[in-house]
Amino acid sequence: MSLIIKRVKIIGGPDGSNADLKDVFVGGEKISAIGDFSSKRADKVIDGKGAYLSPGFIDVNTDSDHCISLFGYPSQEDFIRQGVTTIIGGMCGSSLAPLLYGSLESVQKWGDIRRTNVNWHTVKEFLEILDKKPLSLNFATLMGHSTVRRALIGEDIRDLTKNELRIFGTILLRALKEGAFGFSTGLGYVHSFRTPYSEIKFLNEIVRNQNGVYATHVRSSTAGLARSIDETIKLATNVGARTIISHFMPIVGNEEAYREALQKMESLPERIQLKFDIYPFETSVLAIYTFLPVWAQSGGREVMLANVKDEWLRARIMKDIPKINPEEFVIAQAPDNEFFVGKSLKEIAKIYDTSSYNVALLKLMETTELRAVICYKNISTSLVKKAIQSKRSFIATNAASFPDIGKLLKPERATSTFTKFLGMAEGENLMPLESAIRKITAEPARMFNFSGRGEIREGNFADLSLFSITDGDTPKEKKVDVKSVIVNGEIVLENGTYTGKLPGKNLRHS
Repeated sequence: MSLIIKRVKIIGGPDGSNADLKDVFVGGEKISAIGDFSSKRADKVIDGKGAYLSPGFIDVNTDSDHCISLFGYPSQEDFIRQGVTTIIGGMCGSSLAPLLYGSLESVQKWGDIRRTNVNWHTVKEFLEILDKKPLSLNFATLMGHSTVRRALIGEDIRDLTKNELRIFGTILLRALKEGAFGFSTGLGYVHSFRTPYSEIKFLNEIVRNQNGVYATHVRSSTAGLARSIDETIKLATNVGARTIISHFMPIVGNEEAYREALQKMESLPERIQLKFDIYPFETSVLAIYTFLPVWAQSGGREVMLANVKDEWLRARIMKDIPKINPEEFVIAQAPDNEFFVGKSLKEIAKIYDTSSYNVALLKLMETTELRAVICYKNISTSLVKKAIQSKRSFIATNAASFPDIGKLLKPERATSTFTKFLGMAEGENLMPLESAIRKITAEPARMFNFSGRGEIREGNFADLSLFSITDGDTPKEKKVDVKSVIVNGEIVLENGTYTGKLPGKNLRHS
């Protein structure tokens, strides 16, 4: 199919932004020409009416694979409606491949794995199966550390033997050669928290040698943040793999440590390729078990649930639960218990007829069998803005896309991260619009080596977002309206309406 997008202000091309109105001609999957095509014919014409045309946005940290919605919800509309054309999964140490024994236990904290038929083991097999399940956008994956580690040693929390580490390295190398773009760790989760630096260093050397990316959910975002960032900087400096710190968010009560960590990263030499991703909201989305005391987050979900139910341990857990603001704790998902969705812990306590929020929390954990997901407001807005301005930041939803059916509370970041970011950048003068677009297009494309994507140039894939920016209700508010989205030359969103097209590709690292 041929397509002409007429009268647009191109932003995100090789020559920077262009205030002159131009036309873009798309032939098949790629951009064929940029210029004035007022007399040229095409199968389809979109009148841009002076709006901005940018490369499609790249979301460097998503959960649609973790939540298994890649399989059941191919449109992934929450991303498309924000202008996103490529998403990256396999984050925080958990991926859908490779699976040594065909088990998805490493993602059960996010999604209901009981309804997924696993018929693959390797990354190659996984991507080939996904190729037969079309998506509206492009998908790329990393290999998850916990996914492989738990398959190798089960629920044990111990160092790997030399032979186990050698096997792990072989599995990682194969995954990278079969299409995984890198490797991720979830060091903040119970199964990986005590992973030694030497193990991560060994695996990162393989990633560096294969020109991949290392993404890490650091060991601590609160009291241990300084040590966690120092460890990551040491790894990026000594090994040299391109590194991303996942959802590096400023937690309320830990602002000074966050400022210091941010300053450390910003003062690093440019040759050290260390980045972090962030979203422009004040709410975290957390698995319910993360509200247990750290010592009770041991073993798998079944073990933690047994601890909650144990009479003696329950009393100790009750005493050691971290302080929680019950009004800011809201249930986002509760499989098989949708009645709880949208309710705060304060409301849950009334349902259970108790004045103790800790009692209510444990009852909720038991009722939902630790499968609930929580929205918790605990992020400093002012520091988020400062971090967004950093030259080392990427923007990411850190969310999944779900259909609007059933009982589900979607966090704002799932539906409006990129439009909110662009509105803030423009309305609050956080950075020039051209810089904001590079941060969500060309820069992540370079980080992950997405050939032919991230810029509007002749010969590149036609992943494009057409949007306008208008004044909001206050002087600093700008509204971003994504009008049309093109993926690999096909229109998936036209004048705000999803077209039903599924032209996305499963990208492979090479």
